[in-house]
Amino acid sequence: MPEEIQQKWPQNLWIIRHGQSAGNVARDAAEAAGLPLIDIATRDVDVPLSELGEQQAVALGHWFAALPESQRPTVILSSPYARARATAQHILDHAGIDPDEVQLVADERLREKEFGILDRLTRHGIVQKYPELGEQRAHVGKFYFRPPGGESWCDVILRLRSLLDTIIREHRNENVVVVGHQVIVNCFRYLLERMDEQTILEMDRQGDVPNCSITSYEFDRTLGRKGKLAPRLVNFIVPLLEAGAPVTSEPDVPAAPKS
Repeated sequence: MPEEIQQKWPQNLWIIRHGQSAGNVARDAAEAAGLPLIDIATRDVDVPLSELGEQQAVALGHWFAALPESQRPTVILSSPYARARATAQHILDHAGIDPDEVQLVADERLREKEFGILDRLTRHGIVQKYPELGEQRAHVGKFYFRPPGGESWCDVILRLRSLLDTIIREHRNENVVVVGHQVIVNCFRYLLERMDEQTILEMDRQGDVPNCSITSYEFDRTLGRKGKLAPRLVNFIVPLLEAGAPVTSEPDVPAAPKS
């Protein structure tokens, strides 16, 4: 009788974009006014949730609390950015789980994509200050373009490959929540669903990832020789709708034009 193959993946994996942040609100105001610079006094890492973002994160925690106990999170991995950590903490506080039995870990590999010299610039500001970068981005493509001092999508994907190795090694069979940023959600989907450049860019063109939406995967032992994570939810916003929390889907800053 063949030896049973050991499961290497988590049982459930939920990937969540943080709640609406003060940076999202400031970006909208700057874009509406045609300003070149987004008015944010703090570092991007320190930008907090907005009041609405807090409401969204609490609603998400209540949704997890309604799951069967066997399906509730056992591990929460979060970007170290303040808005993501606050979202993760609200999930932990309102999910009806014992905080002593759940790991809440900030992992720098889940941080926002680094924008380099484009940080805090609006679309107008990028065109005004660095027109040559717009031309380079159009030539190279959004997937590979790396602004000076910043990261490309490929750079983000590289660090997420490392994080997936950690998840496989340390959290097999567990229920894992990942709280990050819009690009983190999209790049995880690229990896887990084995997308190519054209597929992920088309997905990005279809719209922004809603704040506090859930994209989830569940281990399916029948897939492949060893089982795989199968997609279950994509940008799921029902928890917010059920709680009466407004849904927001502003892009993260800076807002470079889509291509």
